[in-house]
Amino acid sequence: MMRNRFFVNLPLTIIVVLYSPMVQQWLGFTMPEFPGSQWIVPILGSVIFFYGGLPFLSMGRQELALRQPGMMTLISLAITTAYLYSVSVFFFPPQDAMGMPMDFFWELATLITVMLLGHWIELRSVGQAQGALRELAKLLPDTAERLLPSGETETVEVSQLRAGDRVLIRPGASIPADGLVVEGESSVNESMITGESRPLDKKPGDTVIGGTVNGSGSLRVDIQQVGEQTALAGIMRLVEEAQKSQSRAQTLAQRAAFYLTIIAIIAGVLTLLGWLVFTGSVPSAVRNTVTVLVIACPHALGLAVPLVVAISTTLSARNGLLVRKRIALESAKDLNYIIFDKTGTLTKGEQGVVHFATNGLSAEEVLSIAAGLEGDSEHMIAEAIRQYAQAQNVRPAAVSSFESLAGRGVKASVNGAAYYIGGPRLLEQQGLTVPAALEAAQQQAENAGQSVIYLANDSEIVALFAIADVIREESRQAVRELHELGLKVAMLTGDSEAVARAVAQELQIDTYFAQVLPEHKASKVQELQRGGNKVAMVGDGVNDAPALVTADVGIAIGAGTDVAIESAGIILVRSNPMDIVKIIRLSRATYRKMIQNLIWATGYNVVAIPLAMGILAPVGILLDPAIGAVFMSVSTIIVSLNAQLLRGLDLTRA
Repeated sequence: MMRNRFFVNLPLTIIVVLYSPMVQQWLGFTMPEFPGSQWIVPILGSVIFFYGGLPFLSMGRQELALRQPGMMTLISLAITTAYLYSVSVFFFPPQDAMGMPMDFFWELATLITVMLLGHWIELRSVGQAQGALRELAKLLPDTAERLLPSGETETVEVSQLRAGDRVLIRPGASIPADGLVVEGESSVNESMITGESRPLDKKPGDTVIGGTVNGSGSLRVDIQQVGEQTALAGIMRLVEEAQKSQSRAQTLAQRAAFYLTIIAIIAGVLTLLGWLVFTGSVPSAVRNTVTVLVIACPHALGLAVPLVVAISTTLSARNGLLVRKRIALESAKDLNYIIFDKTGTLTKGEQGVVHFATNGLSAEEVLSIAAGLEGDSEHMIAEAIRQYAQAQNVRPAAVSSFESLAGRGVKASVNGAAYYIGGPRLLEQQGLTVPAALEAAQQQAENAGQSVIYLANDSEIVALFAIADVIREESRQAVRELHELGLKVAMLTGDSEAVARAVAQELQIDTYFAQVLPEHKASKVQELQRGGNKVAMVGDGVNDAPALVTADVGIAIGAGTDVAIESAGIILVRSNPMDIVKIIRLSRATYRKMIQNLIWATGYNVVAIPLAMGILAPVGILLDPAIGAVFMSVSTIIVSLNAQLLRGLDLTRA
């Protein structure tokens, strides 16, 4: 709407300015005249006022109804008084000592058009989707396979499921509702709900959560919770409540406009009364009052913040930061605590080899044999070992007589010798114990909450691998530079205390919260906020969504789930924790530019308004409207140029 009205008003404003007698006299040119040409300015000025000014008049009325006068009130006051005065002097030219009457049609037209442009830029930059709840709902499948008493299945809508129904969950399928496993074994990826980085093994008696994804096995599940009672529905309620609880923050420009409105009204009243008392001239009193009100509403104030916002939004995009909520970027300057979700944020959200130790074989031999044994497996741990060997430029050994050991690992022959690879249950089956050479490595892995995978032959364990969620290389530098900027860092995770402690120690994180359930993540944010901290939450999963919208600033890793992105104010497109540092630097630089622009946009009023009021009229000094227009134009140019300087900001440097 602002855009359409701007493009309609723009050509009309150009015509009004060109046909304005004051502008022609000022610049020394004349426009073609023809019968009725004297009506061009008042007619087009009226169209601009009623069509272009209507949004501001409407919003100004709303501000007054809420008793919160601000930018819209000031704009409405200025354009209304300018229009009424201009129409009156056009039809009833006053004849007094002031000489030729002068209207304000060109100031009125340019003021409205520039304000339309500024608010179009601003509204476009803060437009945001409201799809968080829709993205949450997408986690649930549309249909489920319900088991009949006969043992056959029927496909039904998820909404038709009831507590007590038994459903079949095939490999790779999403679980339709919360329930209890009654038959089958599989691993289930619950990271999008609980934050647990590793797929969890499920067997009869274990619970499963609606919206999570089944692994390679089939499960039969008795439904226990449906609809509003499910864990996913609970998270949806938290997101909705947090979104509703966020109040509308007042921008710097609105605050400046509030005070300027009060000043303008007081100055206008004093001007009107003063000129009436000391001169008795109604036309002079009205003319100077209108001059005060028009000068008090500079074009630059309408552009001061939107220009900086538009440029900072573009700058952020070039640096991999997508700003969805302007207030989030503005608020980042005040942050003193950054909370990171561990899985997928500080870490890659995928299993990898953290370290390995050998017993009797060389490192290259161990990696070659292990990669060969895991060559055909689709399990994520097998993939982690293969990728680690590949990164070390080690080729997998040729294997034969491959055999899968259900629930324990795999067995194969390498150069005629039998080798096994698997977890602790493999050692039980083979009757092997960890040799002294590997005890320290095993203890280190267990203390850090890491999974341990063993490589063995028929007689002994020859190596072990510590498997864990891999820490991003950028995370160390990000934490270090955030500390240098004066911020503290916290970590939230659904993982165990041991895992959380190990990651926190390695990254030198100030505070960590382990084994945090989805419904408790937002409360951890609130806990830090109650301590007087301004908190940002950085996450990538559905379980982070309530915390993202509860935090003062929500930041989503771009590679994360859609719901986390929808719930955040800022998105890291490149999923790089170092971009948090860029956000802080950009926010602080943006704030400085806003303050500078607001000073330029309003500062001249300190001189211009008293002169327009006529304080120095007794000594022959009275601000002419043309001089006031020059002040406004210069202020607008300075604001524009100052905002452009933000484009040269290097966010990679302190």
